[in-house]
Amino acid sequence: MRSWIGISVGIELILSRDVFLWTQRTDDCFGLTSATKTVQSSRGEPVQDQITRCHHTHNTMLGCSLRGGCSPLVFLWALLLLPPLVSPHSLNEQHGSRSHSVKDKPKLLLVSFDGFRWDYIDRVPTPNFRLLMDEGVTVEQVENIYITKTFPNHYTLVTGLYAETHGIVANEMYDPTLNRSFSIETESIYDPRWWEEAVPLWVTIQKSGGRSGAAMWPGSDVKIHGMFPSQFLPYNSSVSFETRVGRIIDWFSAPKEDAVDFGVLYWEEPDESGHLLGPQSSLMDAVIAGIDEKLGFLINELKKAGLFEKVNLIVTSDHGMTQLFADNIIELDEYVSRDLYTLVDRSPVVGILPKEGKLSEVYDKLVDANPNMMVYKKEEIPTRFHYQHSVRIMPIVLEAKEGWTIMQNRSGPFMLGNHGYDNTLRSMQPVFVARGPAFRQDYVKTTMRSVDLYPLMCHILSIRPLPNNGSLANVQDLLSPDSAPPAPSAPPRVDEYSYAPVVGSFLSVVMVLGFLVVYVREVTLKQLPSLKHRRREMSQPLLQEDLHL
Repeated sequence: MRSWIGISVGIELILSRDVFLWTQRTDDCFGLTSATKTVQSSRGEPVQDQITRCHHTHNTMLGCSLRGGCSPLVFLWALLLLPPLVSPHSLNEQHGSRSHSVKDKPKLLLVSFDGFRWDYIDRVPTPNFRLLMDEGVTVEQVENIYITKTFPNHYTLVTGLYAETHGIVANEMYDPTLNRSFSIETESIYDPRWWEEAVPLWVTIQKSGGRSGAAMWPGSDVKIHGMFPSQFLPYNSSVSFETRVGRIIDWFSAPKEDAVDFGVLYWEEPDESGHLLGPQSSLMDAVIAGIDEKLGFLINELKKAGLFEKVNLIVTSDHGMTQLFADNIIELDEYVSRDLYTLVDRSPVVGILPKEGKLSEVYDKLVDANPNMMVYKKEEIPTRFHYQHSVRIMPIVLEAKEGWTIMQNRSGPFMLGNHGYDNTLRSMQPVFVARGPAFRQDYVKTTMRSVDLYPLMCHILSIRPLPNNGSLANVQDLLSPDSAPPAPSAPPRVDEYSYAPVVGSFLSVVMVLGFLVVYVREVTLKQLPSLKHRRREMSQPLLQEDLHL
């Protein structure tokens, strides 16, 4: 079933003995949709007929088939009949269907400043962040996902899934099924198999007929499920922020048929400086001010292109940053031999792959080794982390307390700032501000989860979300009630199914049958005198016919 075709058209479909094939048109009149019908007549001849049932008449609102006239009561039957037959989900049947016409497609740009902690905006003057806050929405506390590393969290932002579900569980991984290792420092990241346990938003948009653009977003230069973004920049850290912005502006400003609907923009700072200097360093003040200037550059470019009032702009990050200290180091070599395990991923959450048959021995040596390190068997990881159900999560997981570093020994490189810790720590949580026609103005929300961003973006873009761990209801209050586009209905969960459509359809069938009985009776009664006359003629003997010859 498509959408409501129109009461009069529906009645003709019900009462006619012909077969109709419907092609919906976009022009409406008086609330009813015009439609083109291809009729297969009773003689098998196709006939094209243009139906527009919103004309003015002085006798009846609609015509009926059954090769006879209909009384105005048919209209009342139509009102009762058609609504139950129209499913609330039929308006957007296909995954990713869009409810906006080309001329009013919503636009959305998601920007990530890597490692921008939630409280950085209060540390130095940040006028451009303040502009977005005053004219848009702010979330004070965003609970990102565990582990609070770059690749897992960036993939969560565009899928709405926890790491155990989308498969990017760390920056460094091992998959025993593939017998392959993944590292953000190697070409392994371009193997689609690492990414295809989920579908990023740019793929969903393109499968629905839209377009997307990606400037250096993690994973966006990988061919996932057979698709790149419509426009994208292969990752190259030497490409300036200004160049990336320029490409984004070009993609949004292109002619309608080429313009992107959704864009993602990534910048490496202040993460790199946070690792090098530590978030408590006074030198970070200039770095934060520089990020605000870059945001100002983006805003000005959007304004110059006439996009600032049209594009919904979300500025956030993947994680925060915490200060490390040289004395707070846990050396694994003091507790367990390297011959017993392989180290997968790095501090503060470390995956341990024991050699065959050595799991219990390795675990026993580490479980009480240091009070500043939590040691979990995979199945014992707290459920609140949503970090158990993936083959890429190692059999033993070590987690350092905030401010501590896990190393095999002190010979490795040491950083003054790091992230990856418990996602409920305030130091791990990112900034979130947003502005645009879909958002409220000067509104502050206390908390949200990063998995909730995906259904929010799908709602703004009028894209039906794929199954995800987020909830639009959790962030609905960020949206302007006047300007937010209606989201297409998602397929209901099992507990959301209703018997109302079934009951309504049954009653509709009963009413139709009742109507037909009444109608046939009325026609029969009208024709009864002629039938009696014909019976009298047919009852005369054949011999009498011969007498008239």
